Amino acid sequence: MRIEPTAPYHSAQDALRVLETVARHPSGASDTELARRTGLGAERLTALLRMLRREGYVEQVGDGAYVTGDTLRRLTSAHDRERALRDKLQHTLDRLRDSVGAAVYLSRYLDGEVRVTQYAAGPNTPAVNEWVDFRCSAHATAVGKSLLTQLDHNARREHLSRYKMARLTSRTITSDKLLLSRLESQPATVPVLDLQEYAVGTVCAAVPLTAGSSVGCLAVSLPVEHAHRLKRAAETLNRSATPVVLSLTI
Repeated sequence: MRIEPTAPYHSAQDALRVLETVARHPSGASDTELARRTGLGAERLTALLRMLRREGYVEQVGDGAYVTGDTLRRLTSAHDRERALRDKLQHTLDRLRDSVGAAVYLSRYLDGEVRVTQYAAGPNTPAVNEWVDFRCSAHATAVGKSLLTQLDHNARREHLSRYKMARLTSRTITSDKLLLSRLESQPATVPVLDLQEYAVGTVCAAVPLTAGSSVGCLAVSLPVEHAHRLKRAAETLNRSATPVVLSLTI
């Protein structure tokens, strides 16, 4: 199974280099020291440190040096790490929901299945009605297509062989040849779309997440009358994906 690295993955790798350097300096590491140790340029390092501070991975002490933050300590602790990870991811999803004004989903491809592992919705940002099990409808959803895009050709075919490509709306792709062709040509940096393919009246977009040896995606859904907001919402997800990849990788 091939996993395509994405921009958030590379950003998370850079962030991990920063965190590893900070962790090796319990009394604190200056930005000058971090730049020297990681080889990152000043602009890149400043942006990463801003994100790491916002997410609680590092803290600044009195002399301006950086030390490990509470989030990093919780995620690297053997005690209740899974709960800490889930809480951290939920906090990030809730913030994204409020930022884009739409329901936001975190999905993973686990044990050969499409799974929505967490989501953030609300009274004014309702989640998609799962009228057909997401595991059976990867061909029709932005989430499913984004996850399949990150697999190699054989893994995609194997997945589709287990699930009939049912026509859920008039826009649903039911040809495996056509779907596989579109997945093959999908650029890794471009959001995958579902324009009323899963449910009439709903549009969705998903951006890939690559964390270690697993694949995932962040997705957003909107009522079709708000379709004009979909592109900007997807761009916001893509810019905000690095903290999610980082949480999944640590």
